[in-house]
Amino acid sequence: MNLPRGTLRRRRVVTDLGTPLGRALETELTGYVRLRSQDELLLDGEGTGVLTFTDGIPVLAYHTGADRGGADALRDIAVAGPYRVTLYALDDASLAAAHEEPTLRVDPGAPANYLAGDSELAERTRKRAAAVGLGQKSSTDSDPVTAFLEDEDHIADVQSAARREAERRATDW
Repeated sequence: MNLPRGTLRRRRVVTDLGTPLGRALETELTGYVRLRSQDELLLDGEGTGVLTFTDGIPVLAYHTGADRGGADALRDIAVAGPYRVTLYALDDASLAAAHEEPTLRVDPGAPANYLAGDSELAERTRKRAAAVGLGQKSSTDSDPVTAFLEDEDHIADVQSAARREAERRATDW
């Protein structure tokens, strides 16, 4: 996936991906967010996660290291934090070609559920998506993937384990 560099809106390190996802929704970001995990930053991990947005609604996900998109990319992005998050504004025309690729698309609420474990944010995102006509699900979502992404208890367990691992690594550092 090749996106032009947008206008930098924000750069920071976060432990909870709900913060940038919520900010994108609140500010109705049209552009993209780059997510670099601690594994990439500290442990020579490979790849950066990219989420694109239209009016604050996630449209697609891509992971550069795994070269995978859609729900598969969300699994690759969801590693232990903290994350360096960079938000870029970009016009719709620059995102149009990427947004036409069905293998990269995600359900609007999936990033909030899977990456942040925030079902309330996921529901707000889905409602806004439906209101503006962006509520189409990814054509690549299979039933097991959808079921996994909607299993909030399992996602919370994964995030809890990731936080414990991040705290352990931080202590080791």
